[in-house]
Parts: sequence; C-alpha cells; structure tokens
Amino acid sequence: MATNFYFQAGTNIGTTNEQRLVEDLIIEAIQIKGHDIYYMPRTSVTPDHILGEDPMNQFTQVYPIEMYMNNVQGWEGDGELMSKFGIQVTDNATFVVSKRRWEDAVAMQTEDLQLPLRPAEGDLLYFPKTKAFFEIKYVNHLDPFFQIGKFYVYSLQCELYRYSSENIVTGVEEVDSRAAEKTQDTFAFQFLNQTGGAFLSQSGTPIILASSSQVEDSFDDTTPFQTQAQDIVDFSVIDPFGEF
Repeated sequence: MATNFYFQAGTNIGTTNEQRLVEDLIIEAIQIKGHDIYYMPRTSVTPDHILGEDPMNQFTQVYPIEMYMNNVQGWEGDGELMSKFGIQVTDNATFVVSKRRWEDAVAMQTEDLQLPLRPAEGDLLYFPKTKAFFEIKYVNHLDPFFQIGKFYVYSLQCELYRYSSENIVTGVEEVDSRAAEKTQDTFAFQFLNQTGGAFLSQSGTPIILASSSQVEDSFDDTTPFQTQAQDIVDFSVIDPFGEF
C-alpha cells in the first residue's frame, strides 16, 4: 500500500484549505491564459418528451465568463468536408471552465437552466475572437480526476453550431447582430408599411424583400464551384460528362 508519513493519502486526501488553494490557482490560470466567452443557456419552449428535443429552442440569456481552450493549435474535428449537400464544416473545440466560476457567474444568476448544477448539453457558447457560435455536445466533469480529492473544472466538448433560425435575442449587440446575419427566416425580410404591418400579396402571403436572396448559409461555400462548373459542364447534350 502506497503511504507517506508527510503527505495525506487515501480517501481523506487534501484538506479544505489545500483544495481551495488549488482551485484558486486554476481560476487564476484560466483568467490569464483563457478567453472571454459568452455562455448562453438553452430555453425550451415546446419540448418533446418522447424524442427528447425541442424544435423551438430559444436563447435569451447571456453570461460572460472566462474559459480556457484546450486545443490551442487550432480547431479539432474533421474540418471542411465536401458532401452531396455542399461543404460541411465540422470544427470542434474543447473549453475548460472553473466549476466555482460557473456557479457564481451563471448558476447563481438564473433559475431557468436545463441542468442547474452544471452546464448542459445543447447550450451555446459565443467566441468573440472568431465570432463563432459553439454548441455544447458533452460535459466532462471527471478530468482531471480527483486532484487532492476534488473536481475543479468542467471540460466542455463543443461543435461549431449549425444555426437554423433559432430565436437568439440576448440584449448583447455583438451576439444578436451576429445571429441576425445568419438568419434563414424569410419573415425577417417582410416588406412593412409605416405602421409596421406586413404587405400581403393577392394570395395572402407576405411580400419578401429582394435582399433576402442575399442571405447565405455560413457553412455553404459552393458558389465558386457552381460558377466555374457552368463553363465546363454542358447540360444541353444527352451525356454532359462524356466526350461526345
């Protein structure tokens, strides 16, 4: 059995003061080497308890907190992949946040959380450095494993968020404007009158401004390929890919 007369061991390893010291050092290290991140908890509107999802998720709260990014040399994941649906970006990142700082900055500021005791899968992070949204896919609270008998951080394994016109109105101009740029909601481009009402066509559908056609998916970068392909592929013949 591993024993030492000068250091504690076993289940009673570490005193409260020692654990507090380690935790303070971890928080200080994250604040020195980390980044300021906006944490946005997910709010369910019409949850489906059978499938365990909510197509009407909204994000109306935001909490700034410092986090450390583990993969300092760049994004992880498969990167950009070419598929039949276009170019897909699968960048991943792992953010580390102090448990005590998360409780002070997020958990104690609101009661409307999916999981009140820890960050929840499905919540969003906004990284101002790259102006990108990340969705939390998995929360690991066991790494590092029992340092002096306690856990001090959450390791948030995140994936680049695929925005699909969720309601993101947090009151922070930088976050809201970035989400508005990527919206695919055509009702955001309705032609309005002086009173704010929408002009309707003869069929009763709203009239959409031409600027809505300029809205592009940030993950779709196939326009250059389509433009160049028009000069190469001739679809006027029976076999556009053949020699005759």
